Amino acid sequence: MVLPARVPDLSALDVVVSVARSGSMSAAAREQNLSQQAISSRVRAVERELGVVLFRRSPAGTELTTEGVAVLEWAAGLLDAAAKFSAGVESLLGSKRASLTVAASMTIAEYLIPSWALSLRRLHPEARISVRPMNSADVAREVLGGTVDLGFVEGPDVESRLDNLAVGRDELVVVTRPEHPWARSEHAITTEELARTPLVQREPGSGTRVTFEAAFGAVADPLLELTSVAAVKAAVLSSDAPAVLSSLSVTPELADGRLVRISVTGVRMPRTLRAVWNRSGGLRGPARDLVELATQAGPGR
Repeated sequence: MVLPARVPDLSALDVVVSVARSGSMSAAAREQNLSQQAISSRVRAVERELGVVLFRRSPAGTELTTEGVAVLEWAAGLLDAAAKFSAGVESLLGSKRASLTVAASMTIAEYLIPSWALSLRRLHPEARISVRPMNSADVAREVLGGTVDLGFVEGPDVESRLDNLAVGRDELVVVTRPEHPWARSEHAITTEELARTPLVQREPGSGTRVTFEAAFGAVADPLLELTSVAAVKAAVLSSDAPAVLSSLSVTPELADGRLVRISVTGVRMPRTLRAVWNRSGGLRGPARDLVELATQAGPGR
């Protein structure tokens, strides 16, 4: 098999995902523990290798281009596959460093687990922590299948064969760009208007999608389905389409005015973030400690 020519280095792709998720080169530099110059250099290298511009730069931060949204989707899949490959090899070698494998829904994986994992490393410096981002339905399957030690989900329901513990609370909000008619209106939109409007949405099985559909029942078909929170945000920032997203994920964009929260009459979409684990195995060692750290630091508590 001949490898395709246009596949950038995985570490460089991870930097691209960090920039898209955090919204700026400086925030990605802090997350990756690299200099801002190194972050910028890796992004430019990926853009040169692919032959496309991934980000629009401005004093307010960075936004994905249309091409960047597509690349982000594909990069997330590559990085997930690489994480599974690494975990599999570590398992074959029986390495003690591969001590905890976690599956987490996208919002939790992108916006909460990094800080929890850093706290865990202080307790277990020798531990190798592998995180696999996926939607909540897939998290439950991975935990039940025994391929991960622990899961974190954000949907309203938990698989009956799993034990669970609430680690925080979150709320879904409707967001648009400031130029959208909803943002310029002085009045809240109705539930009926939101339900009949095609939105940029997460894929079926995600906690965000399940919570939204549980609150509204019948809704319009999505304008676009994407498999990561960062990609949904990027699509909204580069178009006139609204989306329903976790309040955790849009805090920076709401603060700097790139996105606007839209009021909806008569409905709220709160949800509980939960750790889940296989009832037969229980919680031990680093998995138990990670749940305790998450419970202490979890949002909305």
